[in-house]
Amino acid sequence: MRRHSFEHDGVVFSFLDAGGDGKPLLALHGHWMGASDFIEVADDLLPEWRVIALDQRGFGETDHGAAHNMTAYLGDVVALLKKLSITEPVPVLGHSFGGIVAYHLAAAHPDRVSAMIIEDIGVNIQDDSTPYVTNWSGTFRLREELEERLGPRLSPYLQKSIRRVEDGWTLNFDPAEFLVSERATNGNHWKVWLQSRCPALVVSGSESRVCDGTELQTMTERREGTVFTQLKAGHSIHIDDRTDFVETLRHFLSTQNL
Repeated sequence: MRRHSFEHDGVVFSFLDAGGDGKPLLALHGHWMGASDFIEVADDLLPEWRVIALDQRGFGETDHGAAHNMTAYLGDVVALLKKLSITEPVPVLGHSFGGIVAYHLAAAHPDRVSAMIIEDIGVNIQDDSTPYVTNWSGTFRLREELEERLGPRLSPYLQKSIRRVEDGWTLNFDPAEFLVSERATNGNHWKVWLQSRCPALVVSGSESRVCDGTELQTMTERREGTVFTQLKAGHSIHIDDRTDFVETLRHFLSTQNL
């Protein structure tokens, strides 16, 4: 994937584009992560699909410090599609935070979304990561010191979110800014989830500590044109069980004749 940038709303955004002649598929990452989280999935989907992954505001190589609210997140995605002159509706893959943005996008801009793949996120979000995330702030002299602070469970998933700076190692997001984004996405999203009409796939991780698989099944049952599957994985299914995740994604997309 090749990295590109564009400016919108006073923010410089970074994104990765697999390129090629495949059909475009937009990928939106979860909190703490970034566009690079989807590099391997993008490779797996070539040449049929051209994955375009956005570093959302405050994460990855996109500017930090901008406003965080759903209107802004949706505007960022639409601006990216306009930047790439993509006018036809596209499938949107959203993991966690990215999944919330994806189903809001489908509701607010049905002309932009042909289908959505929601990876391990529900519609009743009441998260508070304050107790441990605040300890991730700052620059660490050694990479291993930062990894130790992240802990053995989370550190493997955040390897692509660690970057080298002049004085050591830090995360490519500000934990304090992340908490602002977390609060911006908390709430009851049932009404929005049920508002859109495009086909949808909800993928649950059987070992997830973030989502209740029962809620994700209920989301599927209450929304027409939605299918549910559960894979043996944690919250980041596309990392824990990438092979089955990609196979499930391919099958879903092929059944929609997109």
